[in-house]
Amino acid sequence: MRRIFIIILFGVIAFVVIKVSTSGWKFSKKSFSGHGKNPELVEILKSHVYKLAHVIGDRSVYKPDKLNEAADYITEQFSSYGYDVEFQTYTLMGQTTRNIIACKKGKPDEVVIVGAHYDTCFNPGANDNASAVAGLLELARLMSDKETDCAIKFIAFVNEEPPFFKTENMGSCVYAKDAKKRGEKIKAVIILEMIGSYSDEPKSQKYPPLFGLFYPSKANFIAVVGNFSSKWLVKKTVTAFEKGAEFPIESIVTFDFVPGVDFSDHWSFWREGYPAVMVTDTAFYRYSHYHTHLDTYEKLDYESMAEVVKGLESVLMEIGISF
Repeated sequence: MRRIFIIILFGVIAFVVIKVSTSGWKFSKKSFSGHGKNPELVEILKSHVYKLAHVIGDRSVYKPDKLNEAADYITEQFSSYGYDVEFQTYTLMGQTTRNIIACKKGKPDEVVIVGAHYDTCFNPGANDNASAVAGLLELARLMSDKETDCAIKFIAFVNEEPPFFKTENMGSCVYAKDAKKRGEKIKAVIILEMIGSYSDEPKSQKYPPLFGLFYPSKANFIAVVGNFSSKWLVKKTVTAFEKGAEFPIESIVTFDFVPGVDFSDHWSFWREGYPAVMVTDTAFYRYSHYHTHLDTYEKLDYESMAEVVKGLESVLMEIGISF
């Protein structure tokens, strides 16, 4: 009887600790106060998301016309910034699908990749992942006239969402495997995954069990996520970001098996041994409309997105210089 009581008591304590530790306990950093700082960038980001999520909408191989319409829009934008656009095509479920690649010239033996997936999971996909595609497009525009040593590839990946998620059919997996085969010397990979949702409300941010003990309770920050092999890239990303933006940023370097840590295209590059990080608003840990029909363009915080993009511009300028 005593043994059963101890087991029950231990279980109750463990449940309480796990439950409590999914909420943030660390004192939150000062919120972003630079509203009105980047009005032009705010409007451009909003226009990209509106086009992808509202005008085009759900885009996947199950709706090939919509997926192709999104791909054409992204291609047109890259071209308008002066890039020569390349495609990596492959057939999936009888449909020709494509990764869209805009390359900023530099040393061929030092390549930096910035990526975001443009398909959706049976929904409008404003935050997931039109927000990140908008950020990708604007980073390409902002960097188009900047000088860097490294070549920078801006890549819109296809087929990240279920049922292709974490399979060989992901666009990023197709690219990473081919890059490894070709011997492409990828210096760093930065994947943008949902960058549009923020809140200053207490307890608006959730975490995997135990992690909340070390991170803020307010969902007012952008996060940089990496594995142990990418630790240096996480640190460099955070340092460079803080030089270019007045926006709260948090980071984590941890094991791949932590829920959500490898839930995007950086997973494909980790598999091939490339250093890669995910830049994210933490997705379902704060965004209640994740993978639902309510993931629409008016839900997003475009002023915060604009400041995040400015911070990432600073990151690319620093990483784009040879060590």
